[in-house]
Amino acid sequence: MANSTFELSGEIKIFPGKGGWHYVEVPQEYTDLTKDLADRGLVAITATVGATSWDTSLLPMGDGSTFIALPKKVRSAEQLELGSTIDAHFKLRQR
Repeated sequence: MANSTFELSGEIKIFPGKGGWHYVEVPQEYTDLTKDLADRGLVAITATVGATSWDTSLLPMGDGSTFIALPKKVRSAEQLELGSTIDAHFKLRQR
């Protein structure tokens, strides 16, 4: 599983409130597959959307699911907007 690439497609959402993060939900099957790798709830990954890759983590939603945060630099580079559907992939990385 360490060299596996996980692919997903999802809608860009935002957490409510001022300064809420933009994110895409991770399919539950991927959350279930990676949960034993979590360190304080985080799973280290390298995420890619379009031509942009960045080191980040699968982050817990608080309901047993996870998400990938989409920083402004990534959204700007890839011209991503709230409500758009994106294709992304990620690989696990060592902490």
